Amino acid sequence: MKATIVFDNTTTRADLQPDWGFACVVELAGRKILFDTGANGAILLENMKQLNIDPNSINDVFISHNHFDHIGGLAEFLNVNRDVYLFLPPSLRGVRNAEEITYLEKPTRIAEGVYSTGELQGIEQAMSVETGKGLVLFVGCSHPRMELILHAAKQFGKLYGIIGGLHGFNQYELFAGLKLICPTHCTQHKAELKKKYPDQYLEGGVGRVINI
Repeated sequence: MKATIVFDNTTTRADLQPDWGFACVVELAGRKILFDTGANGAILLENMKQLNIDPNSINDVFISHNHFDHIGGLAEFLNVNRDVYLFLPPSLRGVRNAEEITYLEKPTRIAEGVYSTGELQGIEQAMSVETGKGLVLFVGCSHPRMELILHAAKQFGKLYGIIGGLHGFNQYELFAGLKLICPTHCTQHKAELKKKYPDQYLEGGVGRVINI
């Protein structure tokens, strides 16, 4: 699995633009999945261009939740590539211009080695991806309780790591056993996570590439 952060509050390179929001391109088994779309379509597409990721190479778009900083780039992306499968939480309606749209209410296998937790607490879903080392969990903002997110994800296998926004998460003991912790976007306690898990911690930012 290869994950490339294409939208985040911070950046790893001067030629990539940071902005409030999150998006990540996940590659596995010959498929490319765009997880969330950030807040701004122009920034999303320009960052993808700079990172040599062709928008038309994306097969699927997975949206975690209906907040502007995760869906703001969706319409502009779909203007470029409509030949994608959209996986949406039921709370997000009115999206058009896609090959197929699937609403995910419950934990579901959506493709080979790719799973959704389903929409938790009526607001957000997360995506887990199989790797040779275990599941990697992608989260948008972690609005639902982390216990619920982890419980829903673990039914598909053992968790190896987590990537994405963690908001005010501070139940650090829940991450015991994870080998990768890459907090991004809205995470409020990055310093504490880095101190608690120095060997597992990985800084995010636009341009960060994670190979597992």
